[in-house]
Amino acid sequence: MKSTGIVRKVDELGRIVLPIEMRRTLDIGERDALEIYVEGSSVILKKYKPSCIFCDATKDITVFKGKNVCPKCLKELKEL
Repeated sequence: MKSTGIVRKVDELGRIVLPIEMRRTLDIGERDALEIYVEGSSVILKKYKPSCIFCDATKDITVFKGKNVCPKCLKELKEL
């Protein structure tokens, strides 16, 4: 993990602010969803990209019965 040297305090509502330079570098815009991971004592934020529940592909995802499915896996399901 690479340190940025940036330190931010958590406010009374539990929020932190990501600096604009970091958001621009990581292509994080207003209202973008971020996934939150915990690894040991570290909190990791990752820009959310919906992925297929079967193969983890992220291109042309379709939501089927509340689940994300890619075209390839959707085709395979139809053939069952």
